[in-house]
This record gives sequence, C-alpha cells and structure tokens, in this order.
Amino acid sequence: MFNKKICVMGLGYIGLPTAAILATKGYNVIGVDISQSLVNTISKGEINILEPDLDIVVKSAINSNKLKVSLTPEEADVFFISVPTPFKESYKPDISYIESATKSILPYLRKGNLVILESTSPIGTTEYIGELLKESRLNIGKELFIAHAPERVLLGHTLKEIIENDRIIGGVNKKSSEVCKKFYNTFVKGEIFITDAKTAELTKLVENSYRDVNIAFANELDNICSKLDVNVWELIKLANKHPRVNILSPGPGVGGHCLAVDPWFIVDAAKDEAKLIKRARITNEARPDIITKRVLIHANRFKKPVVGALGISYKPDIDDIRESPALEVVEKLSKLDSIELLVHDPYIKSHKHLNFKTDDLNTIIEKSDILVLLVHHKEYFKIDKSRLREKILIDTRGIWESN
Repeated sequence: MFNKKICVMGLGYIGLPTAAILATKGYNVIGVDISQSLVNTISKGEINILEPDLDIVVKSAINSNKLKVSLTPEEADVFFISVPTPFKESYKPDISYIESATKSILPYLRKGNLVILESTSPIGTTEYIGELLKESRLNIGKELFIAHAPERVLLGHTLKEIIENDRIIGGVNKKSSEVCKKFYNTFVKGEIFITDAKTAELTKLVENSYRDVNIAFANELDNICSKLDVNVWELIKLANKHPRVNILSPGPGVGGHCLAVDPWFIVDAAKDEAKLIKRARITNEARPDIITKRVLIHANRFKKPVVGALGISYKPDIDDIRESPALEVVEKLSKLDSIELLVHDPYIKSHKHLNFKTDDLNTIIEKSDILVLLVHHKEYFKIDKSRLREKILIDTRGIWESN
C-alpha cells in the first residue's frame, strides 16, 4: 500500500497537513496548488499558515523527498481534492474550484485510481465529479473509484485530528466506499463509517449547521438580555446548572469557512424545509451590526472617543480571518469618522486590504475610552483587570464580564 503515489489538489488549511501526514507515513506525495508563491514557499520546507507543528512536519516531508509540490498534477494512485467551496451571490454554492481540480486530473487518471473529495460540498457534488470523470473512459465504480470523505478537524489541532478523528466515507457505489476505507485505514486511527455519497455530504453540512443553530440560540439570548438589562453570562451559567441544558456562549457572530458557509448549502438544497437553519444563519450574520451599534451607543458620550478593538481572526489563537465576524466589526468601525480606532491581534499584524494597522496592546489599553473584546485570544486573559476599571467594556466573549 505504501508504495502508492498520492496527488493532493489544493494546499490550504486541510490539503497541506494531509499531504504532509501522508508523506510522513511513507507515501510519495505530490501536492498541487494554483498559487506559484505558495508552491515556492512549501518547496523550501516553509508554510504560510499558523498551525502547531505543521512547519516541522512539512519541512521533514520536503527534506525526505516524500513530498514534492507543483502547479500541475501528475499520475498517481490516489487523488485528493481539497479545494475551497465558497458561495456566490444569494448564497449559491460555488463549486468552480472543485470542477477545475477535477478536470485538471483527467489526463492523469488510469485504471484502479481512487479519487477522494475532501472539500465540504453541496449535496450531489460527488456524483457530479463522477459525471465529469466519465471523460476518462474508465468505468466509474469498477475501474475508477470515487468517494467523499469530508474533513472534520479543528484548526489548531489539525495534524492530530486528521489521524485520530472518526471519519465518514461515502462512495458513488459500495466498491468505491470500500476502496476508500481501506486507504484511510492506513493512516487514520479513528473509526471509519461507510455510507453513500449524498449522506456523507449532508452529514458534514449537518454537523456544522447543528453548531450554528446552537450558537444562534446563545446569540439570541444575548440580544434579549441586552434589551432586558440582564447579564447574559450569569444567565447562561445558571441555566447550564440544569443537568440536561448546555447553552453555548454568545459572540460577535460565526466565522470560518465551515460554520458560516455550510448551512447555506442545505438551505440551497431544501429552501422550504430548512427554515430553522436559515433563521440561525440570519441571526448569526446580524451580530456584527449589533455589536457595532453597541459601540456607537457608548461612543456618543464622547466628542471623538478612542475605541480599542481586540482580535480580528474568526476564532482564538489562530491567524485565519475567513468569514471573521470580528473583522467585519472592525471594518465597520474603521469607516466611522466619529471615532479613532485602534486594533490589536497577536496573530495578525497587518493586512493589505484593510483600512487599519494593528497596534501595541499596552498602548491600546492606555489610550482607549472604549475597549471591544472580539476574540478571546489567550493573551487577553492575562490583562490586569485593574487597568480596565476606567474603561467602557464591550466584552463579546465573556472573559471580563462573566467573572
């Protein structure tokens, strides 16, 4: 099995760790990406994303010649498709990256190959890939095996979770599922469950939609508590004393490529049935506006207040700003002439498309009239609360107000 060659299409947050892990397991891996600068970076054993220990694993894989990177695919035994799946206007799924990656491997396919879609995708995408790959003239499901094996990792723990998490595999037929499962058993320690492709696709979407709905409930509670002048953090803490209640924490919204995107794929597939999922998305997407308005209510007490915004990534202790609600709040505040905005994030120092620069944390604390905590980076837990006594605090993560 380990003499097989693997081709990984897409070297982002999932593709690169997957390629590196497979290389360390003894496979010969070719990693493919359309970005020349990214290919150049990885070829030197370097990375461009923040993920614990990934730099060490990639450097080892490159130095051992088990991992090579390129702009174009090559012949292989197993092809991974791990590319973005955003949405277009009106929340319509955009599978153009998947289409492009699929078509690009067509000239390199041969009898016995396995094609794995790891990208989170709309229902029916795996079967659509099968239709595209019929051009190879290989018998789909007998000579060419196709399956969906959605990733389910937590950024910041990617390397561990790729190996240890349970996996769902849905092939275009039973044989495809079995071939894919046999391959995953060579590097995954978690249990592997087989189903059909559509169920595998919907399972991943449901996992993230479940979390989105529960976060929306917490965010709606925060909206209610704000109107009724009740401390939401105390409310949730007390409600969770019930043995069968586990309310999540509210925040400035929901970010990342998965939770903020995947529910819309279900809504697109079943508009009339996915009412609760859609309502949750609307509730969570409204949060940046709500937080911005709370800042402005306090800002109106000053002639031109200094507002310090802490955190712009979509979750704590990473440098990922995809669909970040914290970033959306900061962007809204940066357009206001009525305030002076200072921004800090320990993982993001600047961004070429953003109308602000990040400042020193101590400087922000000293200068700010209003402090807005948007992301609960571990660094912010260390702030001496005595320094905050004279400040107006808008704590969207509850690290100050809940204690």
